[in-house]
Amino acid sequence: MTKDSSKNTLKASLPRGLRDIKNSELSLIKGLTSKIIPVYESYGFEELSTPSFEYTSALGKFLPDSDRPNAGVFSFQDDDEKWLSLRYDLTSPLARYVAENYDKITKPYKRYQLGNVWRNEKPGPGRYREFLQLDADIIGSISYGVDAELIMLSADSMSSLGLSDENYNIRVSSRKLLDAILELVSDSEDIDEVRRLTILRAIDKLDRVGIDGVQRLLSEGRKDESGDYTIGARLQKDSISKILDFISIDSESRDGFLSQAVELVGKNDLGQSAIEELEEINKILEKLNYNKSVIFDSSIVRGLEYYTGVIFEANLVSTDNEKDLPIIGSVGGGGRYDELISRFRRDEVGASGFSIGISRLCTVMQMMDFEILDEFYGPILILNMDKDYEYSYYQMAQELRASGIKAEVYLGMAGMKAQMKYADKKNSPLVIIEGTVEREKGIVTIKNLIKGKEVSASIGSRDNWIKNNEIQFEVDRNEVVREISQILKINIT
Repeated sequence: MTKDSSKNTLKASLPRGLRDIKNSELSLIKGLTSKIIPVYESYGFEELSTPSFEYTSALGKFLPDSDRPNAGVFSFQDDDEKWLSLRYDLTSPLARYVAENYDKITKPYKRYQLGNVWRNEKPGPGRYREFLQLDADIIGSISYGVDAELIMLSADSMSSLGLSDENYNIRVSSRKLLDAILELVSDSEDIDEVRRLTILRAIDKLDRVGIDGVQRLLSEGRKDESGDYTIGARLQKDSISKILDFISIDSESRDGFLSQAVELVGKNDLGQSAIEELEEINKILEKLNYNKSVIFDSSIVRGLEYYTGVIFEANLVSTDNEKDLPIIGSVGGGGRYDELISRFRRDEVGASGFSIGISRLCTVMQMMDFEILDEFYGPILILNMDKDYEYSYYQMAQELRASGIKAEVYLGMAGMKAQMKYADKKNSPLVIIEGTVEREKGIVTIKNLIKGKEVSASIGSRDNWIKNNEIQFEVDRNEVVREISQILKINIT
């Protein structure tokens, strides 16, 4: 049968801003979450899962008033003509869940959730339209201790990955401080909600565009490298100067930060409230020795608009000054959002949370070459040497799996050389060979690919490599599982 060359075929392609995730990164994700989730649970958080999409009104994206509420989120109409949206974070669905089950849950309610979220926005380095988040939230308390605990949780989560204080920092500020500065600015010019959000977005881009870029965004506007022009807040020079002074507060010490912030906000009620909260949080952090990893930073904004108080971000830091690393933003963050749940209830419900962007964390780790997790190994490969005795290979695989060891039988039709290449691509730690000679002797040959890679550079000839009994050796067929268990215990920890 000949192939019809005139047949039209679809072009296989992904939508912009989406990606396929390969096994190596998925294994990294599993490794990361297996370390962080126990930290969350050790703090008393319990797991919750919410649906991937909700009623658009329940998500509360503060969307522009339009027929299709699709700015920033992906939305569609149900058959009853109600608008639904893919969740853009895990916090808004939590707010809906808490409001719906308020009298049933134990408060303060501490929950964590791992799940994908979607953003209908411009993709960039390490910034995708679908990504994985791991959240922890505390609902039902207005205590500053809640914010202090979440800041410590974020630091402990980074430490659980093997990161030192030099490899990460938690940057802390308050939306109240920002609002206090904007109140001072509004004394001389009108700051409506649209203008306020423009200012906040400008400050939030400090890491990406620098102080000069922020100044342009607070003034007339700025054109980025792609040619896109962003209209600025069009503030007066004195107003711009006040904002730039605020985001330029020295973060060398938390006490120094607080004293400079006091000078800038003066007797402003919001500013005083923010400083009192940060002072109390600082006392806890100092007593518990979170001195190096947690810093106060006035340039922190957090992009979502529902934050009302303390805000913070987790960032990875390269200690290699020679690396030209792209700036792709924080790997996690959060803050207080006391008004979000009150959209569903008449009373105000205290709430604060922290979220790690697992997809972003993986990307940053790979960019910065952090060696945080143990090397990932694939399954042991049992070579398929004789189709008449294929059942024997499956028997070995079954025995290994029963002992908790990953194993697979080669399923292709290729020869030994190609099978060994397959094992290498699958990152197999060991290969098992049972040909006719081995079967007659009641043995198998094991090739230790881990050890082979370790010693290959120091062994000069192929003959010496083959003769090395750590790399290739024979084992009684009945001792395969025991022998391999011992090898893996030594080589894979």
